[in-house]
Amino acid sequence: MKQFGPDDNDGLSLLKPHIEICFVTGDKKGFAISQRRIQEDMKFPLHLVSTIRRAEWISERYPLDKVIYMGDGIFDHYVMKKVGYSIAPSDSDPLALRHANYITQRPGGNRAVAEACLHILEKFFQPYNPDELPNEQIQLSGEWSV
Repeated sequence: MKQFGPDDNDGLSLLKPHIEICFVTGDKKGFAISQRRIQEDMKFPLHLVSTIRRAEWISERYPLDKVIYMGDGIFDHYVMKKVGYSIAPSDSDPLALRHANYITQRPGGNRAVAEACLHILEKFFQPYNPDELPNEQIQLSGEWSV
């Protein structure tokens, strides 16, 4: 089962104007579920990539030092050690937690992605200002506009 928190898509929507966002999964059995949620509902690209070959796959497409990677699995530390910045939800595998540059306060499926997006905005771009409405061009939740 793939879990997304209530605000995760909105957090991604706030981040999308600043960086290219794509998802990778090694879960062949759950790919159809992920594909429906990520590609069809959220409108982000999704790639089926071996968990132990992920760093190699990413390096063929992006300069590793420019990649921000979020992962929680037992093999995600292989990528986290090589990318420019890495994030892990608080309930991640201990190896992922050990190699993450930032650990969310929230666990996966409970707004961890939204928290990571706000952290990325604050650290690398312009912090989200909760006192102002988001830009009118941003499609929140993939359906609503400001």
